[in-house]
Amino acid sequence: MAGSAAPVVGVLALQGDFREHIAVLHSLGADARPIRRPEELAEVAGLVIPGGESTVMDKLSRAFGLAEPLKAAISSGMPVYGTCAGLIMIADRVLDAIEGQQSLGGLDISVRRNAFGSQLDSFETDLDIPVLGDPPVHAVFIRAPIVEDAGGGVRALASLGDGRIVAVEQGNLLGTSFHPEMTGDTRFHEYFLGRVRSA
Repeated sequence: MAGSAAPVVGVLALQGDFREHIAVLHSLGADARPIRRPEELAEVAGLVIPGGESTVMDKLSRAFGLAEPLKAAISSGMPVYGTCAGLIMIADRVLDAIEGQQSLGGLDISVRRNAFGSQLDSFETDLDIPVLGDPPVHAVFIRAPIVEDAGGGVRALASLGDGRIVAVEQGNLLGTSFHPEMTGDTRFHEYFLGRVRSA
């Protein structure tokens, strides 16, 4: 993917707000494609797993035969960015998983799914994220997960005022509790595309 060619990036399109991510990635010059089948996954150099309902995404990824190819892509080093439910999907440990719920894993964190309560407890705040520079990132949290603990190889990129971690990276994986596709601030997507290009 080196040079001026547009990076080919997939957005898992089984459920959730995948269209918004595709629109942001297109606006940044990426060749962004919806991913619903293993053969589509094989054609991309990076993947975004959007917000939505992690339990539904898990069931659909298994039903569509995507769960194992997704795990293989993660373990082979494909850059993957999970937002909200996507963060839950790439976490190694889901503390309040429903019975039978599985994650793809790869990111050495424990997450709590609805850490802030229901849809009514959604909120917005500004976060200082040094890797993205100034100004602060305006972050939208909707039934958001929280990173309760992280392994030694995980780098925390952003935390709330009370210290709870809401953005992390480890190796080829990037995750945020919030929805950067909703605010018009494209820096997280740009940061991710930089990783896709350098992979």
